[in-house]
Amino acid sequence: LKAGGVAGVCVDLILFPLDTVKTRLQSPQGFRKAGGFRGIYAGVPSTAIGSFPNAAAFFITYENVKSLLPHGSSSYLSPATHMVAASLGEVVACLIRVPSEVVKQRAQVSPSSSTFRILSHTLYHEGVQGLYRGYKSTVLREIPFSLVQFPLWESSKDLWSWKQGHVVDSWQSAVCGAFAGGFAAVVTTPLDVAKTRIMLAKAGSRNASGNVLTALGGIWRTQGLSGLFAGVVPRMAAISLGGFIFLGTYEKTRQLLL
Repeated sequence: LKAGGVAGVCVDLILFPLDTVKTRLQSPQGFRKAGGFRGIYAGVPSTAIGSFPNAAAFFITYENVKSLLPHGSSSYLSPATHMVAASLGEVVACLIRVPSEVVKQRAQVSPSSSTFRILSHTLYHEGVQGLYRGYKSTVLREIPFSLVQFPLWESSKDLWSWKQGHVVDSWQSAVCGAFAGGFAAVVTTPLDVAKTRIMLAKAGSRNASGNVLTALGGIWRTQGLSGLFAGVVPRMAAISLGGFIFLGTYEKTRQLLL
């Protein structure tokens, strides 16, 4: 819990500006109208509050599920174990992440409004259900992301450990995390764009229903391939750096605590 929470807070706060740029590039009104480079830390209170419990929930689930299933460098089932553990971790973590993400993204494209004001407005007009708009699309984004990232991270650590004859250091784990995260970020960008559009959609609009295929179809018809991969560069940069900081900090903190 502590290792995951510390890692989550570090990466979310350090890389928040890149996340804001990505969200504004993906927003329906476009980068400039969404705020451009102004108020680059808009929505950061929501992230600061949700980051620790979100990351802690993920790693508690991930490590416990992994311990119950066959794993280890000698097991052929290791990739499947890491996939199942990461997927279940994301489902649990999204219960905390989605409300935080909804408020954060709405604040990022409305830098003149405070986080508290956006939270109050969402609860007043949409209720608690409004805070969970995009839960399905977030899970549908995070599961494929984790299916790529965590087996790639674990297998690259195992390979590096085998090559050098001892367990990887925390900085080596961080390098593996950067590679795995960057690759996973690129291939799941269309799902991230769809999730952003659903969370930012006005209540009652077509995208507000939360249907991922509808959101993807609308983006494809209006903006084509470039729309589906909007914000791919800052997303890849943020998640590559995030993978380095997040997974490296997690390994280091866990080593210090255990």
